[in-house]
Amino acid sequence: MSKISVVMGSKSDWSTVKEACRILDQFDVEYDKQVISAHRMPKEMFAFAQNAVANGTQVIIACAGGAAHLPGMIAANTPLPVIGIPGQTKALGGLDSLLSIVQMPAGIPVATTAIGTAGGKNAALLALQILGINDQHIQQQIVAYRQQMHDAAKESGAHLD
Repeated sequence: MSKISVVMGSKSDWSTVKEACRILDQFDVEYDKQVISAHRMPKEMFAFAQNAVANGTQVIIACAGGAAHLPGMIAANTPLPVIGIPGQTKALGGLDSLLSIVQMPAGIPVATTAIGTAGGKNAALLALQILGINDQHIQQQIVAYRQQMHDAAKESGAHLD
């Protein structure tokens, strides 16, 4: 039973999704990952979304490129928070994915992160922040993570010549 489910529309999204998984590993939070194509695997996608609560999932991270229907279609079939990562595409650089995910109709929200790897990292951090509402340990880890980023940035400025 994973708290976070990470899904991607195809294996080509893995380069983005692995950044989310690295963050989740760093925080030692249980998650599952799988390929579920909204267009090529619609039955599996519907079953996944409709059974997510019963399966113990609390937050879903979904990455897709191009038409990028996966995050929205999952959101339409579950009451859980869904975080969409727009995949970087060759045709339009991911702008097509971003617009597809971010322009959800009122009533079916999908939290949307940046295109590509920065979006993958931020999707994991946002999922952790959601879990941190009810998990003090995760919340403390987020505070420590941000302090590490602060310290690294401050240290990098000390060596400018």
